[in-house]
Amino acid sequence: MSFKRIAVFLIAGLAMLNSLTVVAQANGEAAAQLARTLKGYETYQADFIQIVVNEDGSKVQETRGALKAKRPGLFYWEASEPLNQFIVSDGDTVSVYDPDLEQVTIHNLDERVSSTPALLLSGEVDNLADTYEVSYRKLGESSEEYTLKPRNPDSLFVSLRLTFFKGELQEMRMADSLAQQSILSFHNIRLNQAVANNAFTLEYPEGVDVIRDGA
Repeated sequence: MSFKRIAVFLIAGLAMLNSLTVVAQANGEAAAQLARTLKGYETYQADFIQIVVNEDGSKVQETRGALKAKRPGLFYWEASEPLNQFIVSDGDTVSVYDPDLEQVTIHNLDERVSSTPALLLSGEVDNLADTYEVSYRKLGESSEEYTLKPRNPDSLFVSLRLTFFKGELQEMRMADSLAQQSILSFHNIRLNQAVANNAFTLEYPEGVDVIRDGA
């Protein structure tokens, strides 16, 4: 699996039901509202199921695992099925460990990588309107949805949809340039519970290949 697919996860529009209440907002207002919500997430922990579908809607991959994020800049992702994989950010770099390949790849946390969807949970969100076109819909009384479209044509994805229920992030749905969609559904969510900084350490055995940006 390439770093592009891993980092973006790390996600065809849905038909709207007549009963949904839809409220549209201008880009700046929607971006500011999303930033306020995400900044309230000092920590975020959850188990996940990620399903990747092709342009025909056929499932091509399903992955299960767990993630945790802590501001500022700390992120830990572990996929346990079907292939074990770890992604860890310390705020300066993102490290990807593939046990089956016996390989660790370390990427500098530049603008392109830091805008990947999952890092919205731990990175800087004050300038969302500069990075994305943001739109908002309120779906009934307790659910709301934001759609983000990157302004940078070199982004790792073409659109990202975040769905919240009672203020908790429940789903990320991302479309890439190959017309594939990744749907990341969260459960067993723990919001703003204490997490020690040393929980965001990537451990791997001696002897694995370590590849760094530019090497």
